[in-house]
Amino acid sequence: MQNPSPVSISMLINGLSVDAQNHAIFERRNPLDEHVATIAPAASVNDARSAVEAAGKAFVSWSQTGPNQRRDLLLKAAHALEARQAKFVAAMAAETGASAQWAEFNVHLGAGILREAAALTSQINGEVIPSDVPGNLAMAVRQPAGVVLGMAPWNAPVILGVRAIATPLACGNCVVLKGSEISPATHGLIIDALCEAGFPAGVVNFITNAPQDAPAVVEAMIAHPAVRRVNFTGSTHVGRIIAQTCARYLKPVVLELGGKAPLLVLHDADIELAVNCAAFGAFANSGQICMSTERIVVDKTIADEFAAKFAAKAASLPCRDPRLGPTVLGAVIDVQTVSRCNDLIDDALAKGAKIIAGGKADSTLMPATVLDFVTREMRIYHEESFGPVKSIIRAQNDDHAVAIANDNELGLSAAVFSRDVARAWNIASRIQSGICHINSPTVHDEAQMPFGGVKDSGYGRFGGLAGVHEFTELRWITLQTQPRPLPF
Repeated sequence: MQNPSPVSISMLINGLSVDAQNHAIFERRNPLDEHVATIAPAASVNDARSAVEAAGKAFVSWSQTGPNQRRDLLLKAAHALEARQAKFVAAMAAETGASAQWAEFNVHLGAGILREAAALTSQINGEVIPSDVPGNLAMAVRQPAGVVLGMAPWNAPVILGVRAIATPLACGNCVVLKGSEISPATHGLIIDALCEAGFPAGVVNFITNAPQDAPAVVEAMIAHPAVRRVNFTGSTHVGRIIAQTCARYLKPVVLELGGKAPLLVLHDADIELAVNCAAFGAFANSGQICMSTERIVVDKTIADEFAAKFAAKAASLPCRDPRLGPTVLGAVIDVQTVSRCNDLIDDALAKGAKIIAGGKADSTLMPATVLDFVTREMRIYHEESFGPVKSIIRAQNDDHAVAIANDNELGLSAAVFSRDVARAWNIASRIQSGICHINSPTVHDEAQMPFGGVKDSGYGRFGGLAGVHEFTELRWITLQTQPRPLPF
């Protein structure tokens, strides 16, 4: 296969396509063959500050625009995003090894997020609050916060890149999107769509940076007085650093971090349904989704049947270079992922687990792999694989299954399977996660839903009115309509 020429991209600051001030660049290489996929500007601290300053100046007028104007622009952006689907498919395959199916879903949901944001522009509501003071009209009013810094990862780059800025824009904020070092061209295509929609100069800004420059660039933007909100989606490790930095500068932040999603299969579950949903949740995008099914907790009475069927399903899933045609599993993001997953397999096997599908890999094309008889002593019981290596844990009963589900510091998504929906609901209510689905995969997202986790999976919520609350200031404003008696 002949590799295409690398794609060169620019940043966007104050409506202009620009390079880094010092003309520095960095390369993103394809995870399968190390071919250079993208050449992107390596922003300096000064570039980052320039982007924030442009957003701060544009905020004065943008914050005063009416809901219909913001709605129209967001709807145009959704259309422009969809029109670039083929470019997104190519960019994601080149930069992250993602399948066309995953890229197309990213575009579909990304456009949906923009449309949901458009619908929110007229739902930024306040309330009148009864006051004890005669003639006092007291109101709680939501207003735009200022400049919002959004930081999105590579694994669902269109969905998460759009999510980082869509609701903030709907609320009347200006934004700076810091593109991922791993998917700069993919994130750049989002910005192209917003530019085509016609957002005024400075309302949307975009920077890219070399990996080694990220700490300085990010801190410079968080520290800038114009930045009033921050959001970050990524690993818990980096999320802690972002949270600490935001705390130093007293900046509110929304964090959506790692996951170790449990999928509970109770003894009365529809096994075929559970197998299919577990396979989708475990192996979509090669398991590189924050909501990915990581722990399949199965009642011991049905565990043998479930394991056999799940292993067969996993073994049937195709894995190949996504640039060569349709596949379910493409490449994982890097050789470090391969090494980490292989280490998790070795550790589990040494402590009594059994491979029932797949196995260790010697390249970034990793097969769907299932480990049975996983126990608490094994690393994979606790650690997020963020790859296509998944574990089956056998539970003694419902209470044991819930205990296993909660035996982790992460708490983003979960699922419960049972034909008795009342029983499943009660189990779901006991699981420590921000999201839980009954008889449905752990991987599920809709633009209007409150999305986020508990424990070390972060705090704050994206989506719908929950997102409006995160990206606006709630102010108390009063109007005294008659003279108020004062003590002196």
